[in-house]
Amino acid sequence: MTAMTPAPTRTRPDLSYLLDHTSHVLRTRMAAALAEIGLTARMHCVLVHALEEERTQNQLAEIGDMDKTTMVVTADALEKAGLAERRPSSTDRRARIIAVTPKGAEVAARSQVIVDGVHEEVLASFEPGDREVFLRLMTQLAQGHLSTPAPSPAPARRARQRG
Repeated sequence: MTAMTPAPTRTRPDLSYLLDHTSHVLRTRMAAALAEIGLTARMHCVLVHALEEERTQNQLAEIGDMDKTTMVVTADALEKAGLAERRPSSTDRRARIIAVTPKGAEVAARSQVIVDGVHEEVLASFEPGDREVFLRLMTQLAQGHLSTPAPSPAPARRARQRG
């Protein structure tokens, strides 16, 4: 029988686990809440960002961190639901934009209330002063040290997202 080598002693909390787990749980809560009005988080993202200004499918895919195939599927679903339509860009006829329909704008307003509510539920678990600190520090990480993935010969896979 071979003796087992003891695991190394952790000197810090497992930040990767904490961020991955909480992100996963937040995504599942968001998915459940948006499903009540027939949307996915990706559909919400596209609607909201397409309403901000004229954007191409490629621009919206980049904002939503979607590959081209996922963006096409999302745009197809929005068109089928009557929430958006593909149109030629007003500035570049070769480019296609996602134009939100009046019905889509109403749904986007409802979905934003839902998204804000889910976020507020999460933040309510903190004391008021801690909420601001948490948001400031997470923003600092997202815009600073963790703003860009590190180059790697075998890129890390992101957690699979459903819907």
